[in-house]
Amino acid sequence: MSSLSTITEPVRRSEGGAPAQAATARERVRRIEALLGDPAEDANPSGYRTLLDADRAAVICDPAEAVLDSFGMNEEFVPTALGGRFDSPETLLQVMRAVFRRDVGLGMGYGMTSFVAANYVWMRGTAVQRRTLAGQLLNGSKAAIAQHETAHTNDFVRSQVRGTPGPGGLSVTGGKPVVNNLQRADTLVLVLRTAEGHGSCCLSALMLAPDELPRGRFEVTRRPSADVVGLRGYFSTGARFTDCPVPEAALLGPVGSGVATSLLSFQMSRTLVASLAAAAVDTGLRTALLAGRGQVPGPGADKAPDPHSTAARLARAFIDLLLYDSLAVVATRALHLRPAETSLYSAAVRSLLPKVLRDTLHDLAGVLGSQIYTREGPVGVFQKHLRDLPIVSLGHAGTAACQATIMPQLLRLARRSWFVDEEAPAAMFRPGAPLPPFAYDRLALTDGRDSLSASLPAAVAGLPAADPVQRVLRTLGERMVDELRDLRRRVLALEAPGPQGAVSPAWFALTDRYVLVLAAAAVLGVWRHSDALSDPFLADPAWAAAALHRIAGRLGIRDVELPEECLSRVHREVLTRFRDPHGFDLYNMPLAG
Repeated sequence: MSSLSTITEPVRRSEGGAPAQAATARERVRRIEALLGDPAEDANPSGYRTLLDADRAAVICDPAEAVLDSFGMNEEFVPTALGGRFDSPETLLQVMRAVFRRDVGLGMGYGMTSFVAANYVWMRGTAVQRRTLAGQLLNGSKAAIAQHETAHTNDFVRSQVRGTPGPGGLSVTGGKPVVNNLQRADTLVLVLRTAEGHGSCCLSALMLAPDELPRGRFEVTRRPSADVVGLRGYFSTGARFTDCPVPEAALLGPVGSGVATSLLSFQMSRTLVASLAAAAVDTGLRTALLAGRGQVPGPGADKAPDPHSTAARLARAFIDLLLYDSLAVVATRALHLRPAETSLYSAAVRSLLPKVLRDTLHDLAGVLGSQIYTREGPVGVFQKHLRDLPIVSLGHAGTAACQATIMPQLLRLARRSWFVDEEAPAAMFRPGAPLPPFAYDRLALTDGRDSLSASLPAAVAGLPAADPVQRVLRTLGERMVDELRDLRRRVLALEAPGPQGAVSPAWFALTDRYVLVLAAAAVLGVWRHSDALSDPFLADPAWAAAALHRIAGRLGIRDVELPEECLSRVHREVLTRFRDPHGFDLYNMPLAG
């Protein structure tokens, strides 16, 4: 396997001949926010009016894409060694959240699809393949990936595209009904079957140039716009191959390596796409604030809002966003700090996506009431997010697929990892803090360790109990440790899931509970390692206690009462970030509008 570190000749250089230096993440976020502007302004080319007009017409939003072009967004998808700006998954997360806040379809269609496809090339491509794709992306091109397998509930291993040996390469036959961006892509990454069965060596991956494939043997198919509910304008094409000759040089890695390559690539794509989805909920919360006009909670500083009030709903939505983002940010930073463990964390954050964020948007819809049917302005974008967000959690990244990634590892974790492994480094819990260099070749399918869950008992052991909020935080933390202990006992008592046979429903329930325990560990870790000087709110135990209380409710733990001041403090922070526009996520970045 070739390594990206072997590339020594960047595609682009500055005038002085040295590699172009990327700005810091915060500087790049500020710049893209300024370029995208206030989304509520009607004349803004990347504003809500323009985005919704394109959605209704089921077309690509060209004005908004032109703004991203002016930023050089494609450079964010190309490694610095190849002349781009990609040096950290977390930096890409922060930059792309500015896009996803405005439109999930724009974020997926313009860029993340290209990045997901490019991951295969950065990971397994030859030096020539990498330079070719890097040059295309840096010149504004798009890449597509043919991976969805709609005929088999998106089980990518059961590919309907087959490659058989032919003169100088493969002969490819079959179809993929959904291939985002194919109509305008200069590169297509294709995952196809090259051997019978469903084992680890049945698939291969190819890097193709669609324009160079012979006509009559390759066809871009079209889907009626009426068939597309979410991500309209982007998920409108498919691919069909008929005895299409493909040269051997198109292979990404050896024949039969497609399953392993895909699973490693999923660790990056699942983590980032699921983490980016939090931006849609950020917009949903902001929209509900505009519509609901949440007021300061009660006459007393420590009086909580009525649990059925708009203020309480807004506070709970913010808490859900923070608890989800804690796991998302920790999983993203683990790509640098604990890359061999990210098969667990990427699947965990992606499986939690529909359980938390989609439910949160639907709860916020209750604040909007009948306004949910509005098709213009911020409320119209809220409705669009409701349609778009479920699409990003389908397929190989859906809940079932992520459970299937975690489930086989639970028994080994119960035997060798839980309450044994060393806890994760503090840097894993500090959003935006410096990170060591990212390297694709450090990713692994699994190594049987879980440092995030190991952080849970370590964090709980040091929790203070000086006031009611701290005492409840400690109590809930202890319950989470008990949950992990009970989880270990139950896993060890179950018959191991077989590779091909039926799986007991108990495994699915235990997997879901494990993901919630990981989220609790992430919340405690973020709070524990927060700096009161740089972000007093994250250092306040109120939000962490409220987040653990929400997790406890999902676990069926309902005998711990949350102090009233927790919701009050959280709601005040919601209003503060709304009035002086800042993101509602852990990064708390200033917004253009």
